[in-house]
Amino acid sequence: MSTRVRALSAADAPAVEAFLREHADSSLFLRSNLAAVGIVDRGELYHGTWAAAFEDGRIVALAAHAWNGNVVLQAPVALPAVVREAVARSNRSVGGLVGPWAQLVAARSALRLDGAAATFCSRDDLFALPLEALVVPPALAEGRVQCRSTRDADLELAAEWRVGYRVELLGATDGPVLRRDAREEVTVLHAARASWMLEHDGLPLAYSAFNARLPDVVQVGGVWTPRALRSRGYARAVVAGSLLAAHAAGVGRAVLFTGEDNRAARRAYLALGFTRVGDYGLVLFAQAATT
Repeated sequence: MSTRVRALSAADAPAVEAFLREHADSSLFLRSNLAAVGIVDRGELYHGTWAAAFEDGRIVALAAHAWNGNVVLQAPVALPAVVREAVARSNRSVGGLVGPWAQLVAARSALRLDGAAATFCSRDDLFALPLEALVVPPALAEGRVQCRSTRDADLELAAEWRVGYRVELLGATDGPVLRRDAREEVTVLHAARASWMLEHDGLPLAYSAFNARLPDVVQVGGVWTPRALRSRGYARAVVAGSLLAAHAAGVGRAVLFTGEDNRAARRAYLALGFTRVGDYGLVLFAQAATT
């Protein structure tokens, strides 16, 4: 059986979606970006250059080199050729790799980036939850804390918290560029009604967002509780509150990923009813690399 690798065009969108549905829980970034902007790459938010491997006319692997420099993977076979094609066609440097862990490791080698310095590299567990099985924390269920969509007035604090999140969890360096990017990120999420704030008597306690979403599934990301407010169940409550709202809007499933060594997050997600369904990973390079 011969394998053919090529860049993708708008006409390939149905075949892409059909393939990604076969790997749904580990493809939310790709599926969400496809639904939001399609395949044609104009260098804008959520855009990317896509490449795929075909066998007998059917997609069996793909990668997208996204607008932000990250190469997003769903390539269980033919990975080196698919990744190299996406990067070669994009005319971008590689800022990071995102996808199932074994694929991430293989892609790093295929792009000759094994020796490239990384500010962040994490092997994560991938969790999923049918939302009818969500376990709501008592504090939220009893109204002792409240979860709501973010408001315009929250954006300054949300941006400050996003800076803390990226410094502590992703190894970013605080400074004007990071603060600009953080403000843009939380503003985009807020405009899409994809971010949430937990509060008590008007005092903000924790933040969460959906970093990818479709009508039937959401992916949780960017969960943050300030240090002084940790170990009180606030992260668990804000995630639960966001998922209750999603379920009320017709969403049936949630996924997320967190580092294997992040014990507090793992406990919180397991307590909500999430179960491990695979692995995932993220590497962010210290400097965008050309290959």
